[in-house]
Amino acid sequence: MILVLNTGSSSVKYRLFSAELETVAKGLVERVGEDGGDAPDHESALRSIMSELDLDDLQAVGHRVVHGGAEFTGPTVIDDEVVAAIERLVPLAPLHNPPALAGIAVARKLLPGVAQVAVFDTAFHATIPPEGVTWAIDAELAARWQIRRYGFHGTSHAYVSRRTAELLGKRPGEVNVITLHLGNGASACAVEAGRSVATSMGMSPQGGLIMGTRSGDLDPTVIFHLHRVAGMPLDEIERSLTRQAGLLGLTGDNDMRAVQRRRAEGDEAATLAFNAYVRRIREYVGAYAAVLGRVDAVTFTGGVGENSPQVRAAAVAGLTTLGLSLDEARNEAGDEIISADGSLVAICVARTDEEREIATQTRAVIGDR
Repeated sequence: MILVLNTGSSSVKYRLFSAELETVAKGLVERVGEDGGDAPDHESALRSIMSELDLDDLQAVGHRVVHGGAEFTGPTVIDDEVVAAIERLVPLAPLHNPPALAGIAVARKLLPGVAQVAVFDTAFHATIPPEGVTWAIDAELAARWQIRRYGFHGTSHAYVSRRTAELLGKRPGEVNVITLHLGNGASACAVEAGRSVATSMGMSPQGGLIMGTRSGDLDPTVIFHLHRVAGMPLDEIERSLTRQAGLLGLTGDNDMRAVQRRRAEGDEAATLAFNAYVRRIREYVGAYAAVLGRVDAVTFTGGVGENSPQVRAAAVAGLTTLGLSLDEARNEAGDEIISADGSLVAICVARTDEEREIATQTRAVIGDR
């Protein structure tokens, strides 16, 4: 069996898989360390989880780690050196890597004889060529401070791109697909024959598509302007662009369902936000079609991508010149393939499963242990 842990700053999400990767148990411990929460700290949370599970046949624990920097390009068996390397990457992901490290420390303590594996959100994008991860700034400055595109949502894009190949009846190495992970966080990825070659998020999960509370792509001068002219401190600007921007900044709602309801009622702010949201998606689909040269499918996933026919329809509207033709009935029904018969590019909907992907990668790296 394989136990998958996603340890956040105030939560621990877990899922136990059988050797055949069937779900045996799953759950969530919330408000860790908070008054009235489920557990006073991560160790108590994990002890509680493990007391409820039958772990006699446990082969490994797979840990979701957001940022692997340039050091980690695949799932990695955890030892002291790996922990030290993840700690060195904390400045690149100060909100995400520390709780992952806490979960790793506790799991190693409670399960000393069990293999621990780190699965990194960034690793899938390690195949992007140098020209796709390099920004045109001072090269020495970039190297010193590890400034480059890393990309995120890698486990989702990996899983969904393989699932797309299955839907098309092909092997992953035969398919070029643009995957659109649309949730509160959102990112696009160009996958060529199973390998990521471009992605919208950059050094952090801030860049790219418009998200629930994040701005997505932004002229860096906006930051200088807000600091120098508006007099905003840098931490306030950061908070504004990451927690008060995106759909929330444009409408006061970070939930696309609320934005769609308001749009249907004629709300101008919601209409503008929706139109900006789907235009950004179309811009990335067009750009990634150019990067790939040949596109076999565009696949929607994530909470919005899987559940909003309106977003899917608007995102591909006007892209018939790229070979995308939508079947409205299939789209409304939420079929897995929603493109029209004769569409040169398949349009798909695939339910992502990041925990299963973590389990798959964990099993692959431990082999027959």
